[in-house]
Order: sequence, then structure tokens, then C-alpha cells
Amino acid sequence: MSNTIDYGTLMHNAMRSLIRRVLKDVEKNGLPGAHHFFITFDTRHPEAKLASWLHERYPEEMTIVIQHWFDALEVTEEGFSVTLNFGDAPEALKVPYDAIKTFVDPSVEFGLRFETSEDEDEEEDDDDALFSDTDEAPEAPMMEHAEPEKRQAEVVSLDQFRK
Repeated sequence: MSNTIDYGTLMHNAMRSLIRRVLKDVEKNGLPGAHHFFITFDTRHPEAKLASWLHERYPEEMTIVIQHWFDALEVTEEGFSVTLNFGDAPEALKVPYDAIKTFVDPSVEFGLRFETSEDEDEEEDDDDALFSDTDEAPEAPMMEHAEPEKRQAEVVSLDQFRK
């Protein structure tokens, strides 16, 4: 047993489970109302499947939109596959949940962003680039703490709503 709880992995698994449940419902019932999704995924993921011309055009990541025209949405425990229209050319894609970088439903201002250890390494490299060899990077806080904004309380009378 580990000495620590891997909250990051647990949270990512929970968020991916949420995506799976949402897509499963869309697979069964279609998109409700104005809902639509922007999904960015890593095209380099070994289990991601897309046409070679799309992979050439998007060698690292790609954002797809599931909205007006999509077909053959199939949701599994590992990921989903869908056929989308690219300039009047339908193309099938397979996207594993592990490859998803962002999932956004702008109709309700909902979004998820997944950070990988690769992303964290790039951020560390960017931070290191800000300092010369003689400077030291400031110690990063374990957790940011912000004081809540103090506001004046408002009293609302409910008398006007009573019968």
C-alpha cells in the first residue's frame, strides 16, 4: 500500500467517468437542447485512431466539435468513436479517455481540463527559463490560500413575496 493518496489520478478518473456518462446519454438520446461539446485530444496517443491526413494536419492535438452533424457515436469504457464531417468528407475517429485534454460544453459554461505530467514538466521548464544560473527560483507554495473578499451584507425582505 502506498504512503500517499493519489488525488490527481482519482480526480482524473472521476472526470473521465463523467465524460463517459454524458457521452453515453448522448449516444442513447442525442444532444439535448443547445448542448454541444468541444473535445481536444492528443493525436499522438497510441490508442487514438484518425485518418492519416488528419494526423498529418494535427500532429499533436486536435479539437473536435460534436454538435450539428455527427454519426455512429459509440461509447465504451476506454473511450469513444464518432464519425464527423471534415469539409464534406465523413471521417471516423476513435478517442481514448486518456487522450482527452479538454472537454467543454459552452452552452452551459462547463469545462474540464486534464493536465498530464508532460504538461507539468513543460510548466516547470518555463519557470526555470525565467531565472539565470545565479538566480534561484522562489519556493512554490504547497497550496495557495486567498482571503475571502469581505463584503457588506445585504438584507432582503421576503414580505413582498408572501400572500
